[in-house]
Formats: sequence, structure tokens, C-alpha cells
Amino acid sequence: MCYSAQIRADYTKLVREYGAVMSLDEFAQLYAHDPGKQRPKTPKAMDDGFAGARTPVGQDIVAKIQQWHAEEMQTLDEELRVQSARLRAAEDALAHRPTQKARNEARIAGNRIERARARLDDLHRTSLLPRDSRIFPGVYAPVIVSEQGQRVIKPMRYQCRLAGKPARNDALYPGTYNARRDSLEAYWKNAFGHTHGVVVVQSFYEYVPRHALEHRALAAGEKAERVVLEFAPQPPRDLLIACLWSEWEGPEGRLLSFAAISDEPPVEVAAAGHDRCIVPIRPANLDAWLNPDPNDLASLYRILDDREPVHLEYAESA
Repeated sequence: MCYSAQIRADYTKLVREYGAVMSLDEFAQLYAHDPGKQRPKTPKAMDDGFAGARTPVGQDIVAKIQQWHAEEMQTLDEELRVQSARLRAAEDALAHRPTQKARNEARIAGNRIERARARLDDLHRTSLLPRDSRIFPGVYAPVIVSEQGQRVIKPMRYQCRLAGKPARNDALYPGTYNARRDSLEAYWKNAFGHTHGVVVVQSFYEYVPRHALEHRALAAGEKAERVVLEFAPQPPRDLLIACLWSEWEGPEGRLLSFAAISDEPPVEVAAAGHDRCIVPIRPANLDAWLNPDPNDLASLYRILDDREPVHLEYAESA
């Protein structure tokens, strides 16, 4: 299952290359700074994509993002103050009487200080790094859908909560960020053939057992170890990953979310020791995929079979 991906979050290029329009109202709703609302989990590249916005709605989104950032920076500054005092107290205790408790306190405080400083650096940084475009389950990404035949970019959470399902399903079924092909007409039947999208990615990540990667059996007494592999097309290019999405409403509010369809892996992924893979569709099939006919599911399966020919190479990732 694809647990992480490197998305394209350059809105100008998405609009130009894929003929889509931005659903600015949806982005404004996502970033709205309502009392009691938790900050949405969004990659830095998705936030920074609005920098330099010229329209009033775009500038309002920038202001909302900056408000979230200011609030988070205030929280991080307070965390630094508290943990710095904690570290000083632990160091004083160690200087007088070294104990395991004091060592643990110093270690925990040091780790939290390091994380807070790193996050503050990210919030202040203006240049983007590759990790700024990486999404994980629960994180939002720009997804291309179709409305009345027009391609539209909307922000959606990477873990799909189907309409009508209880919110607790997020915890009960944490793997719903991927939709298995063999369950499209079962669990996903209300989305398959109805609400399709694509997310544009430049690479994706998979957990693989090290012994499978090395094409060997576990040694006697050896514990299985998982490694993270980044798969990227060579030469570098965009991949249009087939997705299902849903609009959910409940007491907690409104949620747009998506899942990437997974299927049998291509040769390179299987050779690396993984048994599933997300599905890149051909650009020529994009509109047919985004505007599905629920009475012709066979044509949708043909699109999933007629995959974009791409050579994937992998490297071990952190």
C-alpha cells in the first residue's frame, strides 16, 4: 500500500498543464481559522503555493495560512520556553546526583527542543525542499476532479471517509487511504463509477521487508525489518494516480477526502519485494476517468489496465 507520495503542488503548472481551474472557495474553507478548529494538516508546498496570490480570494487564503502559522509559532515558542526550563532543571540534577530519571528528562526535553526548532525553521523558510511536497495519510493534497466537464483542483485529505460512514471509521479502518482494486465494487461501490479524481505525484513510497528486498529468507533468529523505498519514474515525470473521493458531512463538519487505487504491482515494484502499487493512468484517459459512467464499469477497469507505461527506479529513503 502506498503510504506516502511526493505530490505536485505548483498550482500554476497544474492549471496550465492539465487545464484545470482552482476551487478557491474549497481552499478558503479548508484554511478558515474558526474558533476551536484544529489546523488542517497540509504540506508546506501546498501552503506556499498561494504565495504571491493576486486575487482577493487568493490573498485571503494567504492571510488565513499566515494566521495559522502565527498561532503555531506562538505555541512552539512556548514549547521551547517550557522544555528549555525542563532541560536546565535536568542538567542541574545530573550535576549534583546523576539518576536515570534526570537523564530521561534531559533526553526528552532535548528531543522536544530539537523538534520545535526544526518546525520553526520550516515555518520561516521560504525555499522549498523535496520533503515539503510529501503527503502521508491524514494530510491534504490538491486533487483534480471534474465538475460539469471542467477539470477542477480541490484540497482533499489523503484517507477517504465515504459519505454515510461514521467518523470513527478513520481509526477503525486506517488503511482507507488506498482502495484495493478487488474491493472497488464492494466497500468502494458508492464511489467507484461515481466520484473519481487523480492526484499528480512525482514519486511514491512503500514499506518493504528488507529480506524480501534482498531476495532471501529470514535468517535463524533474525527479526523482520521494514525499510522505506522511494519509487520514482525515470526519466522524471508526473504520474496521474487514479483515485476515488467522497464528500462527507456529519456533526464534525464537512470533509473532502480521497483514496488512491492500488492493484498488482509492476515488475520493478514486485522485484523490490512489494505486492501492491498505486495505478498511474494515461493522460489520454484522464477525462474518461474523471467523468465515469456508473453503468459501464468495464470501461473503467480498462482504463486501470491501460496504464501509463513508465519505468520505476527505487532508492532506500529515510
